[in-house]
Amino acid sequence: MSKHVAVLMGGWSVEREVSLSSGAACARALESVGYRVTRVEVGRDVAEVLARLKPEVVFNALHGRFGEDGTIQGMLEILGIPYTHSGVLASALAIRKDKAKMVVSAAGVPVAHGVNVSRFEAAKRHPLPPPYVIKPIDEGSSVGVVIVKKGREHPPQEIARPDWPCGETMLAETFIAGRELTCAVMDGKSLGVTEIRAATGEFYDYDAKYAKGGSIHICPAQILPNIYQRIEECALTAHQAIGCRGVSRSDFRYDDESDTLVWLEVNTQPGMTETSLVPELAAHAGMNFGELVRWIVEDASLNR
Repeated sequence: MSKHVAVLMGGWSVEREVSLSSGAACARALESVGYRVTRVEVGRDVAEVLARLKPEVVFNALHGRFGEDGTIQGMLEILGIPYTHSGVLASALAIRKDKAKMVVSAAGVPVAHGVNVSRFEAAKRHPLPPPYVIKPIDEGSSVGVVIVKKGREHPPQEIARPDWPCGETMLAETFIAGRELTCAVMDGKSLGVTEIRAATGEFYDYDAKYAKGGSIHICPAQILPNIYQRIEECALTAHQAIGCRGVSRSDFRYDDESDTLVWLEVNTQPGMTETSLVPELAAHAGMNFGELVRWIVEDASLNR
């Protein structure tokens, strides 16, 4: 009898729509390789739903808070259902960009200078000399990210608006010009490095990530071999230092002119549509989408 997999998707974070896309793609792929799949659009009753379904494995396709921050991982530990991707501690650490940077930097990976600041204070005065990037400390998918360009007199006002959905504390970091690069790690090995370019504009923001034709992926990245290798080494070091399991994806900036490389963050549950970055890198490494999701399910466990 085929293994019963519950695919968790949706939820209530600002990344809900991304999660629905990832979950739907993974569910279809899992069915195509022989698993019995139940799609679960996650609500506050998710523990009751899973207790009733009794799946053998949970494929966690949630993104953002609750699904990616250690919360649902702790619930699955209590329920005793093996689950995919990173565990409680690694998930909680990775989503806190400021804390993750401290751990990864201590492991020898270069990071950008940054400071934590209240969003209201950051709207009153620049927390760093422009140019800098300011972003929520615990969101993904470039949600709430603002680039403050050199010469800008006034600090960003949008982060102080009453309906701001991304928390009170922001991380301001020195802006590193150059390339946006990403590297996936799976089973203790790199899958390769991709360069990401926004099809329009200068910034790989939410729309560039998820709108059709919003971004251009160059896989493998056309960079010097020593830089390519350095990024792979840093991604693996970050994966190990934070304690990630399964598949993770680290994001970087590299400035050719100054030869500056910085690690930005690790995604413990990266996007998983067939055209997402990790599946593209897996294909580059010789693994199709069905094989990728099968590996992720078979890697699922408790006490991660």
